[in-house]
Amino acid sequence: MGTSTVTQKGQIVIPAPLRRKLGFEPGTKVIVTEGEEGAIHVRPLNRAYFEQYAGLLSDGPSATEELLETRARDRRREATPDAPDSTVR
Repeated sequence: MGTSTVTQKGQIVIPAPLRRKLGFEPGTKVIVTEGEEGAIHVRPLNRAYFEQYAGLLSDGPSATEELLETRARDRRREATPDAPDSTVR
């Protein structure tokens, strides 16, 4: 544990031993969140951070599959220009 002072710009310095322990290197992007009882949480935006959300939205259809199906329908419609367009009203 160490102490730090908030600068006039709102910046703080994470003590070197803690930076080394957590692997914070110059240029590391971090996310800062508010915890309970006034705690501030600082976490690196690394692969582990994003992997915790992997599959979060996987219950529904794949957005890629939806787009490919829509494009295939568009291509079929474009291939037959005389066919009525059901999307135009």
